[in-house]
Amino acid sequence: MTDRHVVDVHVLLIRADQLLLSKRRSDDEFDGLWHLPAGKLEAGESVAAAAVREAHEEIGIVIDPADLRLFHTAHVISSGREARLGLFFEVARWTGDPTNREPDKSYELRWFALDALPEDSIIRYPLAGIRAFSTGSTYSERGWHR
Repeated sequence: MTDRHVVDVHVLLIRADQLLLSKRRSDDEFDGLWHLPAGKLEAGESVAAAAVREAHEEIGIVIDPADLRLFHTAHVISSGREARLGLFFEVARWTGDPTNREPDKSYELRWFALDALPEDSIIRYPLAGIRAFSTGSTYSERGWHR
């Protein structure tokens, strides 16, 4: 049994009915799959501060924490990985143009129409949050046996 849960923050940037995704670069099964700008909460950091920090580190934008709207929480477990609680935020406004500031972790950034997402190429966990944005679902679980 896992002793702790990682807290992930995910950021949905939407402009003109398009969603920004990042193509993951890694040495695991997620290499080449799309993901939201996201990262882990650090010790001593608020969730809003983590979302703001991760967005700046990964894609170079500045977000006022007041412009974050929590819309979904996911409780996720998976064999061989730490259990996690994922918090998904919609961003109403930001400053700057998103750029790939972590080319060692991301091949590219790309805007996708909300009605034409590459769902077969998005990591399942963030895809659940993206779908929740469309459906209004506020909570989901992945990997738990019912």
